[in-house]
Amino acid sequence: MVADATVQPALDGSIPEPRVTKTQRQAGDYETWLAEVWPKFIAAAATGRTFTCFEIADEHQLPQPPNPQAHWGRLMTLLQEEGYVRKAGWACSARPTVHHSGVRTWKGTAAARRAAA
Repeated sequence: MVADATVQPALDGSIPEPRVTKTQRQAGDYETWLAEVWPKFIAAAATGRTFTCFEIADEHQLPQPPNPQAHWGRLMTLLQEEGYVRKAGWACSARPTVHHSGVRTWKGTAAARRAAA
């Protein structure tokens, strides 16, 4: 058995099974990913609360899109163009890998509340 150089063996020398969470899933194509995440973001917008993309993705254990660098922003642009969210300001990200970088915050609109009703 050949060990992966990125996996730390246990103290007994065994190689642990990789832990895969839902947030580590990556969608195979954009349309499938969009169909899965869209309703969660519409529901978040309908609450009227201010949120970041990561908060909703983490809360619902959503998969990564095929191109995370572009598709998360595109999702929010689509939601804004459809009138479901508006820009609310900036916050420090809670995403562990970005070291509290500044991120856009969003707030749901009256249209989002009507769509959820």
